[in-house]
Amino acid sequence: MQETATETMESNHQPDNRPFFKKWWVRFILITLIAAGSFAAWKKQQDSSKAAAGKPGVKALSLATPVFVSPARKGDMNVYLTGLGSVTPLNSVTVRSRVDGQLMTVHFREGQTVTKGSLLAVIDPRPFQVLLTQAEGQMTRDREQLNNARMDLERYRTLWKQDSIPRQQMDTQEALVRQYEGSVKVDQGQIDSAKLQLTYSRITAPISGRIGLRLVDPGNMVHATDTGGLLTIIQVQPIAVQFPLPEDSLPQVMRKMRGGQLAVEAFDREMKLKLASGELTTVDNQIDPTTGTVKLKAVFTNRGSELFPNQFVNARLLVDVKKDAIIVPSAAIQKNPQGAFTFVLNQDKTVTMKQVKTGISQGGETSVVEGLEVGEQVVVDGAERLRDGSKVEVKDRDQAKKGSDKQSDYKGAKPAGEPGKQSGGRP
Repeated sequence: MQETATETMESNHQPDNRPFFKKWWVRFILITLIAAGSFAAWKKQQDSSKAAAGKPGVKALSLATPVFVSPARKGDMNVYLTGLGSVTPLNSVTVRSRVDGQLMTVHFREGQTVTKGSLLAVIDPRPFQVLLTQAEGQMTRDREQLNNARMDLERYRTLWKQDSIPRQQMDTQEALVRQYEGSVKVDQGQIDSAKLQLTYSRITAPISGRIGLRLVDPGNMVHATDTGGLLTIIQVQPIAVQFPLPEDSLPQVMRKMRGGQLAVEAFDREMKLKLASGELTTVDNQIDPTTGTVKLKAVFTNRGSELFPNQFVNARLLVDVKKDAIIVPSAAIQKNPQGAFTFVLNQDKTVTMKQVKTGISQGGETSVVEGLEVGEQVVVDGAERLRDGSKVEVKDRDQAKKGSDKQSDYKGAKPAGEPGKQSGGRP
């Protein structure tokens, strides 16, 4: 028992013979030293970056940023009001027959432009010619009876003066004459009615305009009560555009209308292609309470048929012109929490950030009220990579375009000796 206890005590007091780096406290010290060194190096790098950022010379030594610039110019800035409108014809007519009969011939082509009074179609005129002949025959008979009655009346007047016949007989003859005169007038009315129906059998254009699709083919029976009609004619020269504007703009528009005609331009839906130019003619007499807008109407000559009925267009109304405004491209205006600003090119090929006060914007251009002078070069492309004092390299748009064209030509060119491919054949 004493030997066993002695051996146990000796084993507990044996020295630790493990390698030095495998001890836990040595590992802890090494990890701590490495972390402290890394943090010190990172802190030193951050301090040096901040110090370099505070020196303007460091930015000057950095690479120049390529940009495109444009000069601020002085000019007139137009003020427009824009509304999405619809092209509406000044006159639209559905041509219908005014008599009953068979449609014999048509004298128009679908889509043809006709003038007022042009012959469009002919309805069978023979029934109306027969009616005219009958009315003329009745007229001849009644006229001769009237002439005979008038001669008898003259004889009766002579006999009455000679006291040869009673007064009653002469009065009866006078009544008979008036009766025949009424019959002649009725006959004349029948003749005029037959002639009018003959005129209606020849259908002519009531207005000048463009014909639509034909609605009835030759050979069909048509009636004056038909609702569909034979064809439609729409006046396209001139033509109108109706468009709404907010009610808040109405006082300005009415004030300008009292001073003269206002110009209106019609653009396509994307506001890229100008279609036609016209003049504002009228404003509606009430505001739509559901939309808070008022309708305006402009007239366009439409000589080239640029506008088509029921076409949707953007109508742009010129209401004012700002004289001698400083104008820059809208791409040059940037925004930050302090407001609008722009980068101005300096003589040393650096840029200065200037806060500006902008006015109206139209057609990709913006007027500057404060902060810029005429002739100053402003950055219009590449501003997102700039800061105040950044060094820049001014690029020429024409040269850049030529370079891109050459590059595209190079990519599209075939390598020398490469055989061409024929369509439909094997490579």
